[in-house]
Amino acid sequence: MKEESKNLLELHTAVLLFGLSGLFGKLLVIPAVLITLGRVIFANLAMCLFLKIRHVNVRLRAKKDYAALLLAGLLLAIHWTTFFMSVQFSTVAIAVLTYSTYPIFVTFLEPVMSKEKITLSNIIAAFVIFVGVLLIVPEFDFYNHATIGIVCGLAASMSYALISVLNRKYVSNYPGPVVTFYEQSTVAVLLLPALLFPKDLSFFNTANIALLFLLGTVFTALAHSLFTCGLKTIRAQTAGIIASLESVYGVIAAAVFLGEIPTTKEIIGGVIILGTALWITLQAKKTV
Repeated sequence: MKEESKNLLELHTAVLLFGLSGLFGKLLVIPAVLITLGRVIFANLAMCLFLKIRHVNVRLRAKKDYAALLLAGLLLAIHWTTFFMSVQFSTVAIAVLTYSTYPIFVTFLEPVMSKEKITLSNIIAAFVIFVGVLLIVPEFDFYNHATIGIVCGLAASMSYALISVLNRKYVSNYPGPVVTFYEQSTVAVLLLPALLFPKDLSFFNTANIALLFLLGTVFTALAHSLFTCGLKTIRAQTAGIIASLESVYGVIAAAVFLGEIPTTKEIIGGVIILGTALWITLQAKKTV
């Protein structure tokens, strides 16, 4: 197999694994913050093993880079927790579709951080995505779990956009595994106190621990490693297109394994959101 074909396969496998990770929000009947904690503990143990085997130097070159990664770690804790909250309050489809709005947040955040003007096309794209989100909102009622799920999904989207901008601005010159190691270590430290609050720890049974192990090692650590390896010979624009399939995989997987069939409005809203997000991604790649 040619290296480029191998890297394409790695990218598609990684995105498929990312897309399937939302299922764990339904399979694990435990608080979202503990799903995130379990995920990151097992993922970071696997990442530490990887870094040790590869003899990767994890020392950063500047103090500001440590600060940026600590902030990114805080945002990652918010991102994963709110994403699993979105899954638990609503459906996997709603969670992954609202999370897919993150490119529009990136297009507004990057000009602010780089002191550039926001273009008219970005404003139009934001409006179109907003229309897509409106279509998947069942009703504007915070007693409705689906509405809460959408709000949590948008929080996950915005936090991920902030992580992307921070990583691109401050730590893009470090290997992906090193950045991941620091961010996930921060998440683990921040969320460890969550173990002190639940009065009933019976949900830490063998089945749940096995699922958390699977989520952390295969659907997080392995997925991130495959995605990083896949970028060796694949253009960033192509990688962006492949990454947009994450939501599609998530929706299909939820329908097959959980019986969560999206409504017609959700499908239309999803097509609008994904189509606009993909267009924004392609426009951004052209300017790089």
